[in-house]
Amino acid sequence: MTTALPPLPYRVAGTWEETGDTRSIELLPTGRELPRFSPGQFAMIYAFGVGEVPVSVSALRGGHGGLVHTVRAVGAVSTALYRLRPGDSVGLSGPYGTGWNLAAAAGHDVLVVAGGIGLAPLRPVVHEVLDRPAGYGRLAVLVGTRTPADLVYRDELDSWRGRARVEVTVDRPGPGWHGAVGVVTTLLDRLELRPDRTCALVCGPEVMMRHTARDLVARGVQPHRVQLSLERNMHCATGHCGHCQLGPLLLCRDGPVTGYDRVADLLLVREL
Repeated sequence: MTTALPPLPYRVAGTWEETGDTRSIELLPTGRELPRFSPGQFAMIYAFGVGEVPVSVSALRGGHGGLVHTVRAVGAVSTALYRLRPGDSVGLSGPYGTGWNLAAAAGHDVLVVAGGIGLAPLRPVVHEVLDRPAGYGRLAVLVGTRTPADLVYRDELDSWRGRARVEVTVDRPGPGWHGAVGVVTTLLDRLELRPDRTCALVCGPEVMMRHTARDLVARGVQPHRVQLSLERNMHCATGHCGHCQLGPLLLCRDGPVTGYDRVADLLLVREL
């Protein structure tokens, strides 16, 4: 089992709105900083007097130990985090879990497929590939969301265009939306996919990940080259409480990132 780590004090350096219920929070250490996180790993963030929740890092701020987390206000703790303002303090522990296997993606085309706020754990991957273009092949970012208003990192997505293939689709278009409509897997038809040299990284609702992974394998991508972030029901970060169990896996410990070849059969078992 993973050992629980004591939280360290971190200061809120800045916050900014992503959508009506989602905010990104930049945190800086006030003293000793946590070990370096890898893209895909998560922290336990403690809102003083309320509780703590696991949240994946959505950006790594280089040498000063800063971390960015993107939080949607859906419960008591996440709402408390959403309401933080610069100068406030939180407790932070980590890093926990397994990150994206970028070593396996070296020299390959990188396909990032995100559903909704699932883009947050994938954002550091995009930063890494854009910062080191010689280490990878072509980069494509496919994003699906419920409505245009639910799209996170809108300005940053625009900045990635020109250096990466970026496609966005929505379930329900609103006024002024002229982009694609439909589930995110329909965007795969727009790519010139090279399945023998593609590494796909997928995060979003479980049903979306299951269909995306199955579609990619049907197109010739090897199952072990399809990585999923299964953050469902993570609670304690150490695998002790059992909330994150998926068959023989404890996703706090054995995930959240894992190869599709490892979980394909498990994801087909209803209510597992």
